Amino acid sequence: MRQARVLYQHRFAGILTETDEGEYIFRYDDEYVREYPSDMITFSMPVSRFPYVDKRLFPFFEGLIPEGWLLDIAVVSWKLNKNDRMGLLLTCCRNCIGAVSIEPIISGDE
Repeated sequence: MRQARVLYQHRFAGILTETDEGEYIFRYDDEYVREYPSDMITFSMPVSRFPYVDKRLFPFFEGLIPEGWLLDIAVVSWKLNKNDRMGLLLTCCRNCIGAVSIEPIISGDE
């Protein structure tokens, strides 16, 4: 299982999880839901106390991953698998342009 803290405008918004079974779960943090109910990370995932679950990485997070020559540089530099979308997200999306950033959770971090 791999996880990431998702930040929106430098505030902790929730946790993205890739389960060992290959499912993806995004859950907004309870405090974020109470304090910022209208500050969704994307229109396709409005703030909710219920988790979002899918068999594929959510399109919003997929869109944060670099493409083209920048992806090629990341794959070679960090020895990543181009098909490991969660691995790419965890490695490449710590300082994204825009309001959302991703912080990998190392086992025991949370």
